[in-house]
Amino acid sequence: MGYLSLAIICSAAIALIFKYTENTFTNRYVITSANYFFASVTSLIMIMYQRLLSDVDREGSFINELYILSGNEPSLFSPYASVIWGILVGSLAGVFFFLSFVYYQKSVKDNGVGISGTIAKLGILIPMIFSIIIWREFPTAVQWIGILLSLVAIVVVNLSKRSIKTLDFKPALLLLFVFGGMAEFSNKIYQQYALNEYKDVFLFSVFFVAFIISVTYTLRIKGKATYRDILIGFAVGIPNLFSSYFLIMSLETVNTSVAFPMYSAGSIVLINLGGLLIYKEKIAAKNQLAIAMTIIALILINT
Repeated sequence: MGYLSLAIICSAAIALIFKYTENTFTNRYVITSANYFFASVTSLIMIMYQRLLSDVDREGSFINELYILSGNEPSLFSPYASVIWGILVGSLAGVFFFLSFVYYQKSVKDNGVGISGTIAKLGILIPMIFSIIIWREFPTAVQWIGILLSLVAIVVVNLSKRSIKTLDFKPALLLLFVFGGMAEFSNKIYQQYALNEYKDVFLFSVFFVAFIISVTYTLRIKGKATYRDILIGFAVGIPNLFSSYFLIMSLETVNTSVAFPMYSAGSIVLINLGGLLIYKEKIAAKNQLAIAMTIIALILINT
């Protein structure tokens, strides 16, 4: 739970930094590109510092170890296969990371922040459901109650009567749900089959691919970059990297069906508290209800 708590803190930090930019003229695409760049550079430094690749035995074949994916034998990839798996899954995750960001921006424009935020947060249903179906990670009865409470809290904190009335369901919402959920699920897919000590290779692949796509898109739309946008992006990059880093660590000991609701709902609590303490924002009545529900949910999930 310690690693999961750190992941929650990092996730909340990302939202609180972005909150700082809400009332200022900033280029979100430049910030996002800078964030991916700094996260990929940081993970590359971690790889080089630990000399992860220099000690990998390159004998054997990744193809010959694919039987592990069948799940018939509970084992993990070898160091060399773990590196290859990290690059493959991480590269695909990088695409999902960027697409979820793009469709979040598009959905906010079409449907507003409330609906978009709800759908984005509910993307955790994808790793939850797949983990139950594929790896049989069933929560206990009490944990199920906590999970349902946390999901309700996510809806309560993001939705309002106005956002529901103005809802005009468009494909962007479905794509936001799928891409966001798959981006989170990629952490589990890597952790389930690969050696955890090579997670920095996976994270480098995620953020490097996302950076390449993001900077290409930013240049195509001729986004204007300022030093301030780049610095904000760098500030976001560190918690963005380590939210995934600690989440992967936590998945070794916490079931996915439990970890992701805690991760999402716990972030909501910290974001609201951070808004109160840092930005002097009042916590709305419905958010207070959501925080109370989340705290109860976390207690139930941990029983």
